[in-house]
Amino acid sequence: MNIALLAQGFATLAWIVTIGLLVLVLGRAARNRPIKKGASMIIVAAVLSIVFTTVASGLVFVNPEERGVVISAVAPKGYREEVLQPGLRWIIPFAENVVRYPIGRQTYTMSIAPSEGQIIGDDSITARTADGQEIYVDASVIYSVNPTEVIQVHIYWKDTYSEGLVRPLARGVIRDVVSQYQVEEVVTSKRFEMADQLRTQMTEKLAQNGLILYDFVLRNITFSPEYAASVEQKQIAEQLAQQAKFVVEQRKQEAEQARQSAQGRADSVIIEAKGAAEARLIEAEAEAKALELIAAALKDKPELLTYQYISKITPNINVMLLPSDTPFLFPLEQLGPTEATTPTTPTP
Repeated sequence: MNIALLAQGFATLAWIVTIGLLVLVLGRAARNRPIKKGASMIIVAAVLSIVFTTVASGLVFVNPEERGVVISAVAPKGYREEVLQPGLRWIIPFAENVVRYPIGRQTYTMSIAPSEGQIIGDDSITARTADGQEIYVDASVIYSVNPTEVIQVHIYWKDTYSEGLVRPLARGVIRDVVSQYQVEEVVTSKRFEMADQLRTQMTEKLAQNGLILYDFVLRNITFSPEYAASVEQKQIAEQLAQQAKFVVEQRKQEAEQARQSAQGRADSVIIEAKGAAEARLIEAEAEAKALELIAAALKDKPELLTYQYISKITPNINVMLLPSDTPFLFPLEQLGPTEATTPTTPTP
């Protein structure tokens, strides 16, 4: 329960009662029907009202998500140098009052969309890149008031730090950082580097003014219509080039496959020829070896050659040729196998 609000409620109620008693007493007196001790009742009610009002004016309850700056008519600088911490606090009634500042996270958005930012309409940041291209940046700044520097914020910015500090500071930093990059770098290879640089500079500049930066978000980057059209044409050309490159690679792969197939067939023919040559060589070596063995056998037994010669003579020759030193000639019919005679049955 907020005791400060409760005290204010009692003070308000006391003043209502006091005013009611005053009206009642005066009304009865006008009709010559005065209330006994009416004046005393009014005085008591008024005193109670003043007491409750004084207490309510001196009691202040600061919420956990807030810090208070005490504006004092009796302090030398016009304010207390200590920040009012959360909880029920006491200030000098009627001589001091408290200005509250939230210390929770706040977001300030600048967007091209009419309903997304704090300002209705197009509030994007127009910036120019190092190569002269104009771009439009949407950004959000997530920040909070430093609890230990609330008095500094109050002195320099009061409650205008959002519109008077965060917004112009963010727009200026974005323009300065974007001017250091080429337009293609902003949206491709160096976008994250640029975002880190923006975050670093914003952290430093906000800290100098009593604010804490939690995040700096690049929401969107758009281009002028002319550059957007040129980018689209470039992308189309790149896609066509990629497609042509793919076709060339496909043809190269097909040619490579054909070459490898032809190479495989050639290798197969070569291997087959080598196999046949090796087989022929082995066969020739075997024949040579056989001839050597035959020659060695004939060397000691020349009559084997005569035998082989006779064996190869045509079967129709019925004459046996004998060595020249043999004076005999035998008909082969007599030396051949005797035909078997078939027994005949005598005729009766």
